[in-house]
Amino acid sequence: MNQYQLPSQEKKPEYVRTNFDGIAKAYDRFNDWNSFFLHRIWKDWVVREAKKSVPFAKSALDLCCGTGDITLRLSQDPNLEKVVGLDFSEKMLSFAIHKIPKDPKVTLLVGDAMDLSQFADGSFDIVTMGFGLRNVSDIGKCLLEIKRVLKQGGVFVNLDVGRVRPKFLKFFADFYFFKIVPLFGYLLYGKENEMFDYLPHSSKAYPDQETLTGILNELGFQNVRFQNFVFGNAVAHVSKKSSK
Repeated sequence: MNQYQLPSQEKKPEYVRTNFDGIAKAYDRFNDWNSFFLHRIWKDWVVREAKKSVPFAKSALDLCCGTGDITLRLSQDPNLEKVVGLDFSEKMLSFAIHKIPKDPKVTLLVGDAMDLSQFADGSFDIVTMGFGLRNVSDIGKCLLEIKRVLKQGGVFVNLDVGRVRPKFLKFFADFYFFKIVPLFGYLLYGKENEMFDYLPHSSKAYPDQETLTGILNELGFQNVRFQNFVFGNAVAHVSKKSSK
């Protein structure tokens, strides 16, 4: 495990797509195991916070939607008239299709979170992203695309890994994330899939809570704040697009 090397930025998109295709069949079970089912509570928080931030929202885009956990939660809001889930893993989407009841307001699309050219400027009141931002090859480019497709006054809520606070817990958190979490993956899939080495190692290259807050501010998002879960093991950032 110590010899694992993250893919280069150029190879990262195809690497992530291929490996997520390979783990799609038991991805939900893996998330339940490695988070002790807490990811469900965090995703509930994401949707609740998004709706609270834009009470009269009519449209939502869930990027890197995977098997559709957040998309499903958004679809259950009767006030939303359009919900789009987008992911570049067709295998992940195949499970989302079966999870989300057929509803004309919900669309699932294969696509790239860094290229949202199929959507016009200001298309959505809400954009969400769950454990996907660290998998893109250019965070800044992705965030600018998100800002572009948000309506004025719209909200972006991002859920991903964070850095554990306080520091004395970091050793235990790292041991769990780098040693125990991959074991869950190997129990489900066997050792041929590298995704369970990639997932913890990718967190090292991902901005911590304060750094991502700074990036969002620099890119012009407003009212940026974050909520730590389980001492910062996971973190949700909430940011808005200017209403002017």
